[in-house]
Amino acid sequence: MQAWVGPAAAPNPFPAGRGLLLVLAVALAGALGVPTGARAQDQKPDAGVAFLQKVQAAARSLDYSGVYTYQQGTSMQSTRIVHVVDGTGERERLEILDGEPREYLRQGSISQTLIPAHKLVLLQSSRSDHFPSLLLGEAAAIPAHYELRQSSRSYRVAGRDCAVSELLARDSLRYSYRICTDLESHLMLKAQTLDEQGRVVDQVAFGNVQLGKDTNTHELDSRWNTRDWRLVEETIQSTDLAARGWRFAYPVGFVPLTQIVRVIRPGHQADQLVLSDGLAAISIFIETFDPERDQNVRQGGMSQGAINVYRKRVASFWLTAVGEVPAQTVRDIAHAVEYVPRAARRE
Repeated sequence: MQAWVGPAAAPNPFPAGRGLLLVLAVALAGALGVPTGARAQDQKPDAGVAFLQKVQAAARSLDYSGVYTYQQGTSMQSTRIVHVVDGTGERERLEILDGEPREYLRQGSISQTLIPAHKLVLLQSSRSDHFPSLLLGEAAAIPAHYELRQSSRSYRVAGRDCAVSELLARDSLRYSYRICTDLESHLMLKAQTLDEQGRVVDQVAFGNVQLGKDTNTHELDSRWNTRDWRLVEETIQSTDLAARGWRFAYPVGFVPLTQIVRVIRPGHQADQLVLSDGLAAISIFIETFDPERDQNVRQGGMSQGAINVYRKRVASFWLTAVGEVPAQTVRDIAHAVEYVPRAARRE
């Protein structure tokens, strides 16, 4: 194994993250499951794009199992993952190992979320956009907004040699990333999110991992008997927010991936617009303002690790912008949103 830098005891290329206070946990599970067909601008493929696509292909096509830990601010969570590709396609099981038990079972584009505390199974359409996957959309436009630097030196994660690469943001609208990919399989073993000063704001890494024939395929089966559990199918439908009077100003490099109406609970739904630059995602949620329910909700920003949230009132709606981007980016998005009621528009 080669050192990272320097002739002697080289500094660790993955220093411990400096966490922010735990303020709000945000989940965007399934948000990318209903694509709108938007594609990144066509560009000539280069070595960097080919590398990113190779890392993505490894996450989608290889058999692997193990435990990875995600550190977000002062919060840490470990997850057991099993991923197998066979004659039926992709199959995957995620088991949350900390806190309240929860499992995610996926076959192809259909996933089940098992919530034992409520004996509930939530059925939804989703994609595999979590670690160790890398891309959220097309890779062709990424070099315009990130500089890829690949080191010839290696590091070691979960007992395996891996190559260190950095995706450095070309502007202040997005974070940078440092990743370590397995030398043999190209599977991503560790990823860190870096702020503008190069400080780690969150990170995720395998603690142990098995690949190929060593994969623990028996762990694909849930340990819960869900025969008597309640099955709920998530209700999601496409929408056109522009046609309904909403005007957005997208940050440079971010394009819309999906626009949906999501049922939060009976009688309460929210519109969701998902943007991505290929690596980072931003969601904009729009909900009708309810004076009784929302009277104590505060406007302004919140943070947890790399996740930033900004909430504000727009006309008779609550608008929430949330994403793994700097705080100023979500704030600017929220303040740029306009709502033009039909009665105020010229037909």
